Amino acid sequence: MSEQLFKIRPIEPRDDAAIAAIIHAVMPEFGASGSGFAIHDAEVGAMSTAYARPRCAYFVVEVDGEVQGGGGVAPLEGGDAETCELRKMYFLPALRGLGAGRALIERCLDAARAFGFSRCYLETLTGMDAAQRLYLANGFAPIPAALGATGHFGCNRFYLRAL
Repeated sequence: MSEQLFKIRPIEPRDDAAIAAIIHAVMPEFGASGSGFAIHDAEVGAMSTAYARPRCAYFVVEVDGEVQGGGGVAPLEGGDAETCELRKMYFLPALRGLGAGRALIERCLDAARAFGFSRCYLETLTGMDAAQRLYLANGFAPIPAALGATGHFGCNRFYLRAL
């Protein structure tokens, strides 16, 4: 599948249910359904509203008009004004390995630069190996400990990238 076969666009209110369903399907697949994971964040049910705030952007990935994934950037909770977080980037299995991840990360990082951030942080967990390979391939470097105060104490892998 080439990039022309999927479309990346800003989230709209009509996408909220689809993104929530994707998050609720994908996170348990990787053992991330307990406390301390993003699946329980209040914003999951209304992502379009949550990312309408200043210095925030969330994008969905569509194939044939169907939302199959998404991801966004927002200021790092409890972090400094220079650091954003790559947040809630999840794809249904059919979308994985097709280049959408690389394209979505680039779209998110472009938005982060436009918002004036100089660093991008992310957190994930052991077992999300393909995602971690994608992060490394896109310039993120592992760091030894969490930044900010996301409340995602279930995560155990942390990455940072200069913008």
